[in-house]
Amino acid sequence: MYLLWGILIVVAGLFLLICGRLKSEFIIYRLIVARSKILWGENTHRFHQIAGAIVIIVGVLVALGYI
Repeated sequence: MYLLWGILIVVAGLFLLICGRLKSEFIIYRLIVARSKILWGENTHRFHQIAGAIVIIVGVLVALGYI
């Protein structure tokens, strides 16, 4: 079961990382950006890239059963 959740977490992290890198116009990502722009301003895409990388690391740890 940890493997499944770990893979799902990694996919969510990849979504944030890739969309942040490309400054995507995908509707779900635009909604996330609209909310985080309040706090992060113009650095919101960089924030999503960093957060996506951290989420990927956590997902890998969950998949391996360390968390």
